[in-house]
Amino acid sequence: MNRTLSLTQPGTFIVGCNYWASHAGTAMWSDWRGEIVEQDLAKLTEAGIEVLRVFPLWPDFQPLQRISPRHEYRLGEEPLANDELGQAGLSATAMTHFAEFTALAERHRLKLIVGLITGWMSGRLFVPRAFERCNVITDPAALMWQVRFVRCFVRHFARSASILAWDLGNECNCMGAVSPDPSRVSREAAWLWTQTITGAIRLEDRARPVVSGMHDLALEPRADLNNSHWLIQDQAELTDVLTTHPYPIFTPYCALDPLNTLKSCLHATAQTCLYADVGGRPCLAEEVGTLGPMLSSEKIAADYLRANLFSLWAHDGHGLLWWCAFDQGHLAQAPYDWEALERELGLFGAAYRPKAVLGELKRFRKFLDSFPFAALPPRRKEAVCLLSRDQDHWAVAYGAFVLAKQAGFDLEFQYVEQPLISSSLYLLPGIKGTGVMSRRLWLELRQRVQEGATLYISYDDGFLSEFEEVTGLTVETREQRRAGKFRFQAGSGRGRTELTMRGGMRLALASTRAEVLGAETDGNPVFCRAAYGKGAVYFLGFAMEQELTTRPGAFYGTTAEPCWKIYQALAKAACAERIASKTQPQVGLTEHSFDERQRLIIAINYAPEPARESFSLCKGWKVAKVLYGEFSDPDRATATIKPNDAMVFQVARSYTERHK
Repeated sequence: MNRTLSLTQPGTFIVGCNYWASHAGTAMWSDWRGEIVEQDLAKLTEAGIEVLRVFPLWPDFQPLQRISPRHEYRLGEEPLANDELGQAGLSATAMTHFAEFTALAERHRLKLIVGLITGWMSGRLFVPRAFERCNVITDPAALMWQVRFVRCFVRHFARSASILAWDLGNECNCMGAVSPDPSRVSREAAWLWTQTITGAIRLEDRARPVVSGMHDLALEPRADLNNSHWLIQDQAELTDVLTTHPYPIFTPYCALDPLNTLKSCLHATAQTCLYADVGGRPCLAEEVGTLGPMLSSEKIAADYLRANLFSLWAHDGHGLLWWCAFDQGHLAQAPYDWEALERELGLFGAAYRPKAVLGELKRFRKFLDSFPFAALPPRRKEAVCLLSRDQDHWAVAYGAFVLAKQAGFDLEFQYVEQPLISSSLYLLPGIKGTGVMSRRLWLELRQRVQEGATLYISYDDGFLSEFEEVTGLTVETREQRRAGKFRFQAGSGRGRTELTMRGGMRLALASTRAEVLGAETDGNPVFCRAAYGKGAVYFLGFAMEQELTTRPGAFYGTTAEPCWKIYQALAKAACAERIASKTQPQVGLTEHSFDERQRLIIAINYAPEPARESFSLCKGWKVAKVLYGEFSDPDRATATIKPNDAMVFQVARSYTERHK
């Protein structure tokens, strides 16, 4: 089936990479060699790449210097030409090279995402000489010339058939962070810069989407977090597509376990879902990579990529762009001279040697081309995960996402400053501080529970009013927790599950009407359930989600404990509408409805070992067609899913079951 290449249409997915020319890296425009670039593009097309993210390096395209004492702007020593390019401070030579590049891309059937303000790249600041001593996010002169650059560039190439989207630039939130005065980049300044550049693009081209291009956004400004003044909500307000750059070592808590294990393989998906849910915009995994052979072998990198491709596709991640196309170990300029991790990131090594990751991209592109539907329907979501004030949002969200996957259901995120989404199951993990949420939202949430919803709360020294009324528990005392264990009943079996609690604050609790499901060795309640109107409230007395996220081995190996059973217990009713269920915690399921009689099941093994899985299907439903993978016993829906691989299959309901 002919696929639509779109960053905004739900259920579509692109396969691509970030591109610098193989011979020159960041110097490709100043050392332009069209014949090598064409050879690069031919190799990428042959390998199944369909989209490139490319970068008109700012000082090459707008090589301004400011000459004193007249403060005149010139291109080097040359006065600005009295034409369109000259008055925008743009180099006619660089623009000619880019025009040739777009023609080559079109010839090789490649689409381009163009990062307009490329002033930050691979750990180095690239800005025109005129702006080297100022904060380019806030300085009025720098902003004026950025707008002139963007308007002229976009106007010049708006008719190019190869351009898919305009990207604000490469991680432009980093440009202010390394400037002479980073303190000046407030939330308001970040918003204003984004609106200024986005507005300049849309003045010249309203047809193409504007892509954020940012790295590591926040939900609320925090003095203790770098770049926290660049918010998901603000980028979503101003751009059309959000982005994640989910590198393991540059994202907190993501390099604690082996790359090919459950938590690591869910990093990109969890972060991309977080941005998309909170922002209400499509989100693209715009830079994905392992950062070279010091994190994994080439085989393990390929396994990691395969799991990420299926996972992002299943969760409407819109695409995956690998960083980057070619190794750069032969280059002498900074940043390649500075940083070892910038030299071996390519899909190709030296002399166009294809790496194992390239094969995975090509195979997945082939799978997408054979997929018999125009778009993947949205996945079913059983829960809303509320992220509250003053907590480590990423740690809490990441842990909740992984636990839900293990327990067999899907969640969506929202921040407590946003309108409450309707759901039968609310997760309020890791409450922290004295202002967890507004009174009005707390009342609305309680009303939803009284009307029949389930609410789960886990505790990280947070304050909730009417605590006893809601939970059926009273607080006797509070103290710093010492590591300890508690046991709880999981399901209807006789066995009890023992879990470890570490750090944080400990509440000594007394039950006034709550059912104690789990207690410490001294009998202190830890996991409890209480009726609240027609609904129920579960309370867990420690910050499980954050504790698991921040602890090595919490989801992997002999130190992993079955904490997911807590999520499984509280989500049982919410999962009643699911057609398929699974048994293995390292396998994640998404369920996609075509209509009342057909659904698509995507099962992903996020572990480096084979997963023997027996899927349970609701009565009257059977496996209709396998699109990827293989069942050992289709009648019993039994399969062995290969390491870091997937099963994709359709299920259908019989005619008699549909009419009962």
